[in-house]
Amino acid sequence: MFQDTLNEILKASFGHTVPVWATALLSMINVLIILGLAWLVRGLVMRSIRMLQGRLTNSSHDDEEKKRVETLGRVFRYVTSVTIVVVAIMLALSEMGVSIAPLLATAGVAGIAIGFGAQSVVKDYFTGIVMLLENQIRQGDIVEVAGKAGFVEEVTLRYVRLRDYQGSVHFVPNGVITTVTNLSRNFAFSVIDIGVSYRADLDQVFEIMRDVCGALRHDPVFGERILDDIDIAGVEQWAESAVMIKARIKVVALWHGPVRREFLRQLKIAFDNNKIEIPFPQRVVHTTLKKQEASSNDKP
Repeated sequence: MFQDTLNEILKASFGHTVPVWATALLSMINVLIILGLAWLVRGLVMRSIRMLQGRLTNSSHDDEEKKRVETLGRVFRYVTSVTIVVVAIMLALSEMGVSIAPLLATAGVAGIAIGFGAQSVVKDYFTGIVMLLENQIRQGDIVEVAGKAGFVEEVTLRYVRLRDYQGSVHFVPNGVITTVTNLSRNFAFSVIDIGVSYRADLDQVFEIMRDVCGALRHDPVFGERILDDIDIAGVEQWAESAVMIKARIKVVALWHGPVRREFLRQLKIAFDNNKIEIPFPQRVVHTTLKKQEASSNDKP
């Protein structure tokens, strides 16, 4: 309607023959209108997605669900933005007199050729979509993928960005991810291997381990992170210089390391107080001294 109005105004001003510059001016105005509307629509859509994301986050009481909403919100904003920009560019080209049909046909052929030449990129995007739909990785998780482990800073359809314990950043393409080990789902176990002397009373050792875990559950820092009493599996093996005991403590996700370190610290103090030896490898070396025979020329 707006374009028809402008055409009527130009015909009324110049007659049936509209100058080239007027037609070009009209096309430029239409292009600016298209770009302006695209910018406006993009802004409204981005704002709507953020509002919906905020409502879903506020209504959810599960931290895992909040992280999933955050990850999906970022991906939807990216995909929507790219779609709006592509559509706006195609409409602008059409308004400038560039035929879109040959471009689409060429893009289709080029897409097939690029698809054969860049199968890894296509695989990255396909794997990224599957991982998001199956909720395998979310922003804020601690994961191990493709031989790398760290904190998930960003999840896209192309790659996963990790930051490891040393602060190094790893960009892992989704196509090379075959197995995802997620360390931040619901709960975890602090697995503990303890070695005691062969002379130690194992029943006493087990009781001390339970007492230390019980005291740790009343700790103001670690108490809320420990979900259950210690589970002592028993004697794991007879090692060279120690009896190895395996146990585990159920904790909140991502707290298996801190709880394990604090438990071992307090257990060392308890073992020292109860005279329970924590053995370490020892080696006994025997030396033999050979007496040198006195020379026959030596005087007594």
